[in-house]
Amino acid sequence: MAFALGGGDDDEPVLADINVTPLVDVMLVLLIIFMVTAPMLHQGIEVALPQASAENLPTKNQDPMVITLRKDGLVYVKDQPIHATQLAERLVPAVKAGVGPGDTVFLRADRSVEYGRVIQVLDLLQKADLVKIGMVTEEPETRPGR
Repeated sequence: MAFALGGGDDDEPVLADINVTPLVDVMLVLLIIFMVTAPMLHQGIEVALPQASAENLPTKNQDPMVITLRKDGLVYVKDQPIHATQLAERLVPAVKAGVGPGDTVFLRADRSVEYGRVIQVLDLLQKADLVKIGMVTEEPETRPGR
């Protein structure tokens, strides 16, 4: 902040300018920090996904429902952990709140989860009229020379 005060004369005007350069610098640094960290916040639950080279499904909405099965048996709807027996009760309000029968639900399962467990979750999704289900996988690692 810059002030120019006179030596006591009432004839000189008081100059009070706010220096906004440090404020702009701080705001730009914060903007860059948030731009870098924002994609990292949307990673979801850590699971070891199986590998596949299939094409990605087109999505209609920006924030689809993601159901995650971890190898320790925990089930997550988006980032909320729930018990497996409560999955059906949790899906009915989600369908009414905006995930319609025509929307795609993404299922992420750790590669060490039993196949029967994945089928149980798929059966619960089908009972909730969610039949467009995308299985989330990782791209296979390409080896040199192939």
